[in-house]
Amino acid sequence: MEKETFLAAVERHQDMVYRIALHHFASPQDAEDTVQEVFLRLYTWEKPFDSPEHLRRWLIRVTVNVCRDALRSPWRKRRISLEELPAEPAFEQPEQAELYREVMKLPEKYRTVLDLFYYEELSVREIGELLHVRQSTVTTRLLRARKLLKTQLTEVWQNV
Repeated sequence: MEKETFLAAVERHQDMVYRIALHHFASPQDAEDTVQEVFLRLYTWEKPFDSPEHLRRWLIRVTVNVCRDALRSPWRKRRISLEELPAEPAFEQPEQAELYREVMKLPEKYRTVLDLFYYEELSVREIGELLHVRQSTVTTRLLRARKLLKTQLTEVWQNV
């Protein structure tokens, strides 16, 4: 890949790759490692992309795969709990931080579909293609994730 094309792709898609990785790991350090790995693979990729959307989808797919591979790694067995993490991302409003904490409590499969649907604005069909699952599976995960979030947030707000 040409240097200019690569740098443009990094600048345009770096935040998206980081967000997807952060939703998988709940760790900024692991997300940063994933971003490096994904863009290293992009730099060494020899085939041309048909369009900017093709590149974007390729990056999403590679990011999800890198995250899954890392989660299967034996090194992941020595993980620390979320409570031991030093800090969470900074938010402008307290409600955003609370929502982030509740989303991060969800299982990974729900966090992924929420991120791709709401932040990356992909359709259910596109998410199904990227994750290699049926559209009905994506719809079910979205419904369950929303239901879990609603329950969690209702409990949080009632306790305040």
